[in-house]
Amino acid sequence: MSRKPSNRYSEMPMRVTDSRMSMANATPQSNNVFGKLNIPKPHSTTSERRTSFFGKGAGMGAGGQRNSIFGTYGGSEKIKDPRPLHDKTFVQQCIKELCEFLGDNGFPASITVKSLQSPSTKEFLKIFEFIYILLDPTFQMPTAKVEEEIPRILRDLRYPFPLSKSSMYSIGAPHTWPQALGALIWLIDTVRVFNSWKGQDVLFGDFSDGFTELEDGMEYSKLFLEYSSKTYNKFMQGADTFEDEDADYLSHLKRLYNVDEALLESQQEKHRVLMSEVERLEKESHNDRLMGQRTEKLKLHTDLQKLQSYRTRMESFKSHQENKVTALSEELEAANLQLESLKREQARLQHILENQKFTPADIERINRERNELQQNVNTLSRSLEEAQQLAWNEEITLTKTKERAEAKLAEYHKLARMLKLVPQSAENACGHDFEIKTVNDYGPTTATQIRTQIQNPLKSMLADVEEEFSNVTNMKLSLDETIEQIKSNISEKLNDIKQLKEQIRRLDEQLERDMQDMAHEEEKWAADMDSAESHKKLLEKKVMAGHEEAEEQLKAAQQQYHLVLQETKEESRMVANNLAHVFSAAVNHLDIIEKHCNDQVKKMEKMNEVIREDQADLQQLKEMVENFVARANVF
Repeated sequence: MSRKPSNRYSEMPMRVTDSRMSMANATPQSNNVFGKLNIPKPHSTTSERRTSFFGKGAGMGAGGQRNSIFGTYGGSEKIKDPRPLHDKTFVQQCIKELCEFLGDNGFPASITVKSLQSPSTKEFLKIFEFIYILLDPTFQMPTAKVEEEIPRILRDLRYPFPLSKSSMYSIGAPHTWPQALGALIWLIDTVRVFNSWKGQDVLFGDFSDGFTELEDGMEYSKLFLEYSSKTYNKFMQGADTFEDEDADYLSHLKRLYNVDEALLESQQEKHRVLMSEVERLEKESHNDRLMGQRTEKLKLHTDLQKLQSYRTRMESFKSHQENKVTALSEELEAANLQLESLKREQARLQHILENQKFTPADIERINRERNELQQNVNTLSRSLEEAQQLAWNEEITLTKTKERAEAKLAEYHKLARMLKLVPQSAENACGHDFEIKTVNDYGPTTATQIRTQIQNPLKSMLADVEEEFSNVTNMKLSLDETIEQIKSNISEKLNDIKQLKEQIRRLDEQLERDMQDMAHEEEKWAADMDSAESHKKLLEKKVMAGHEEAEEQLKAAQQQYHLVLQETKEESRMVANNLAHVFSAAVNHLDIIEKHCNDQVKKMEKMNEVIREDQADLQQLKEMVENFVARANVF
């Protein structure tokens, strides 16, 4: 557990700016920057509900009750995400932060801001796996049921907002991507907190090591704990600013470290003036060159993309040509084999022709007899084919008629079973026999019997169905009215979009004019560069002199620090033991809360299964009614 007051380890967005946090950062400590976004405070009713990490009853004050981040001990209330995830500006800011984080940590695939506007599920899984490996190097993405595993992993990490399983199927959709992006940003912040804690072995470090550097000591820890306790109590009572506590804490710190306020303020003012002057000079001297390098970088990047696309086209063309050559070689080989077989057949027939022993007269007689026999066979074959064709046509007509009748009968029985009208003991049969036997089982009065047996009971059932259909029609009309209202709202939003586009066009024109004015100003700045350069050298000399003086003061402060460190080592060991006991108690308490939350989640999953089964039965009943109405209209 770190005692640095300047670091904010909460996953929730800040309700108060970081201006007051500087009061707790008066000591010389390293300040880890986690890349928090500037999240505006949402104006909604949920902003009045504050959250506490310790559950119900931990933050009761005069201002009312604040809710725990896990809800009450017996409740399962879901927390609404206060981040404006549907704000395009905020989403773009999150995408930019995600892209920078992946690039800084060596993401293996190529990733851009444009590709993150609507990523595929495969890309999301790669990004999630890469970020989670930074927390757990042994992690491997599961190959089955990923849509269930990722929400479970986030719940195990105590992600405070829900992420549904259905959103994993279409992760790049406009209505699901912002929630998934928010989860990734939260995971990035968790990685940064984990990395900062990993380098601070305060809880389990070796306090007996002579080179262990504690942050301040017992007196500072006491001041900081008192300050944290006071501000947290006021926070739980509804306060958002703590000016009195900040001033009191700062005065105690100054007395603790014997701070010379006059010297400190003069040095800070001097440093602020010098840094602003250096930044201004660097910006003026390197602005043009930086812009030129950026332009050159964009040109080279464009050329590289063109070369890569050209190389890809050439490789595909090469593979296509190789496939064509292979196909032509196979065709040529097959043609050669066919030519060899034809040559062998020609040689065989030539050999038979040369070795035959018949005379020309015998051959002529044989041919004449063969022609006569062939004519007789053809005549008889035509007669036989005509008779067979006539019989075949009659059989086909009869078969088709039977098939149509059987198909109609099968369709009727299928629909009747679907509507639970057959057999006679079916649910909707009401004791009537709606089953129709085959046509061969009936006599001439079959049609009359079917009308008496089936149509009369069905008419009474149709009356009931028509009444229910009218109710459904009224509901449909109400839904149509709602759709029309939504369409009118969409048209109004389109008009608003047109107005915004016109405003953007005017702003672009204003930007172009401003750019021209800036070009004229840059020409004026070039004339002042020589005088600014000499002034810069003078300032550098002064900065170096101040730096040497500051180094001497630092050496004196380090000597005093080592003396204080030796005196407070034993007291630090006692603090470490006390913190270990406190942490063990807190961990046990959190385990109990976690078990209770898991039980509530299991109950909710069971309720969801029951609701899904009821919805499936309702959908099946609606389909049956629609089919029955359709068949009734046909009758």
